[in-house]
Amino acid sequence: MGFKVGIVGLPNVGKSTLFNALTRTAAAQAANFPFCTIEPNVGEVAMPDPRLDRLAEIAGSKEIVPTRMTFVDIAGLVKGASKGEGLGNQFLANIRETDAIAHVLRCFEDGDVTHVEGRVDPVADAEVIETELMIADMESIEKRLQNLVRKVRGGDKEAIQQERLLKSALEALEAGRPARSVEVAEDDRKAWRALQLITTKKVLYVCNVGEDEAATGNQHSAKVERLAAEQGAGVVVISARIEEEISQLDPEEQAVFLEELGLAEAGLDRLIKAGYKLLHLETFFTVGPKEARAWTIREGTRAPQAAGVIHGDFERGFIRAETIAYDDFVACGGEQGAKEAGKMRAEGKSYVVQDGDVMHFLHSN
Repeated sequence: MGFKVGIVGLPNVGKSTLFNALTRTAAAQAANFPFCTIEPNVGEVAMPDPRLDRLAEIAGSKEIVPTRMTFVDIAGLVKGASKGEGLGNQFLANIRETDAIAHVLRCFEDGDVTHVEGRVDPVADAEVIETELMIADMESIEKRLQNLVRKVRGGDKEAIQQERLLKSALEALEAGRPARSVEVAEDDRKAWRALQLITTKKVLYVCNVGEDEAATGNQHSAKVERLAAEQGAGVVVISARIEEEISQLDPEEQAVFLEELGLAEAGLDRLIKAGYKLLHLETFFTVGPKEARAWTIREGTRAPQAAGVIHGDFERGFIRAETIAYDDFVACGGEQGAKEAGKMRAEGKSYVVQDGDVMHFLHSN
């Protein structure tokens, strides 16, 4: 299970520069990692995780297969998009299929790059984008409520539940709040997710700053960080131009370049990690002589469901999971050492997988 993030932003905020850097990074990874460009506006990038390399080194794995993050460049989002301006509603289908939305916000001053509103105000830009998405949700809800009338009158339980949830979302939106602000009962969560409302999605603000501000941010990005804190959203400060330059360098050159800029890691790596944190994702590993592989799961996933990420038959025929914590695997020099030290555990169906677990699943055919 990977995850998909839609990149949105007003014109001239650096969205295309950032996406180009992402796709170039992905192309560079293609020699070592599974990679595909699904469409011109979709690219997959490997999740950076030094633990996977260390596990492969210890186990002598011939192949390393990281988990991946999919970026979708969502075109057509300008003020009035929900009313048909720009590319209008063309962006809606793409954005509904994403797990989260990355709002690229202009946090740099440059007289040569014109802002559509004639000013640099990332918080106002974020409000423009949010408003368009909220309007699109309201229009979608109103149409769906009309289509449910007959089924609701007929006593269809699913339709009655949908109507109730849609009305709750509409009430929030009409009050100027995104649908994610609605408190949803546990019994309703599956139906709520099925509504695929745009403003229920998690938001990650990407502050695009000038090259000399990539390490420290600036007054504009500070405002966005305060906004994100208020909303419970994610935020990352990045320089799209620097990322574009980094994407064209080999790994050794990248390390030197980042050090000169005072950056511990590339902004794209921080962007991916921020997305993982935002979506409450974790990684477990399968390790052997053929390959070392990372798998993505949501926090709280139990062992059978984690097995199902590898193959549905593993979940259906789940017997138990042989589990070694990452630190124990490394400290004991691999699986055999962990066994001898009593660090390999047999876990059953109720076990909640922990981030970094090295796992082997036993299942019936």
